Amino acid sequence: MQPLTLYDIPSKLPGNIWTPNPAKPRFVLSYKGLPFETAWVEYPDIAGALKEIGAEPSKNADGSALYTVPVLKDPNTGAIITDSFAIVEYLEKTYPTKPVLPYNSKVLIRTFEPTFVACTQVSVRLIVFRTAEILNARSAEYFIRTRSKNFGIADWEEMSPVGEKRDADWANLKKGLDTVSGWYEKSEGKWIMGDTFSYADIIVACRILWFKRVLKEEEWKEVSSWNNGRWANVLVDVEKECNLAQY
Repeated sequence: MQPLTLYDIPSKLPGNIWTPNPAKPRFVLSYKGLPFETAWVEYPDIAGALKEIGAEPSKNADGSALYTVPVLKDPNTGAIITDSFAIVEYLEKTYPTKPVLPYNSKVLIRTFEPTFVACTQVSVRLIVFRTAEILNARSAEYFIRTRSKNFGIADWEEMSPVGEKRDADWANLKKGLDTVSGWYEKSEGKWIMGDTFSYADIIVACRILWFKRVLKEEEWKEVSSWNNGRWANVLVDVEKECNLAQY
């Protein structure tokens, strides 16, 4: 079997891995034991690299093409798939051993994902601000320019300034994770689906991975202390389940 290729964005961090959406298929590939390699592409180069392999773009609000990662290229079938959930669906169908969408749970997990993300999205400005600090220079410039436009700010320091706004970010992040912790408490097992590991757990772990990788050491220590250490433990447990801790 030829190795599959996962397109991802590098960083200045050891091991490169940081961004949640490409991390999701990375964890699934590792969980299924599929051989794969990573094509690291800086932000400004994504469109050119994906056009070159014939990847399908999504659409901006104005209808123009938007090229994003993750993208998976499978030389064994010729398939090129864009979007993390579409990649997981493809992997489930093509390589069904060790399913991550068990018991016909695809619709439920697809619904779970935006619900979970919404719990932490309100506080994302601090995480976005920290993300720029771990990117290589060309990607950092692109990231700051495009995210400043998206968030409607003229000065990058306005993204999450120290003081009341950052305190509010922290409070909202804790509130969102408190909600998700309540979901785990209602589970009758270790995972979101009780004793059954699924893509839902990978979704949570990859979001937490992003926080861990971009936050300052003392900031991550703070997050790790919440909910009796649940978030650091969730990440470690999912990494072990997927045989993936390469950073």
